[in-house]
This record gives sequence, structure tokens and C-alpha cells, in this order.
Amino acid sequence: MAPSGVILLLLLLPVAAAGVTPGSCSGCGPLSLPMLAWLMAADAVVSLLIIAVVFVCACPHHRPTLDDKVYINMPGRG
Repeated sequence: MAPSGVILLLLLLPVAAAGVTPGSCSGCGPLSLPMLAWLMAADAVVSLLIIAVVFVCACPHHRPTLDDKVYINMPGRG
């Protein structure tokens, strides 16, 4: 079940949207196509960087063993 705060927010969202009059902000018209393309490209690059950092941090690093013993119950040691 969703928390009551989320349900309240979803119920108040149409009321807040109805209170905004079209054209109330100056200079906030539709984006041009090149600007929209640059924003989408920048978003994709930042998303790929975040994915790469998470992958590098989460990937286990294989370290060489310090001795020649084979540890049967320790899979990472031999």
C-alpha cells in the first residue's frame, strides 16, 4: 500500500496544475529542436557515466593470491 502522503500528493496535483495559468512565466516557451537534442544527449551521457561508475564500484576485483596454497573452502583464495 502507498503511504498516505503519496496519495495526498497525487490528489492535490490536479488542483495545483489547475491553478497555473498558461503563459504566466516570461520566456518559458517551447524548446527549439537543437536545444532539445542537446539536452537529451547530455542526459544520456550523464546517465551512462552514472552507470559506469556504479558498475566499476560494484564489480569485484580479482586479487592475486600471496601464496601457492589451494584453499578448498575459500573460493577467492585459490
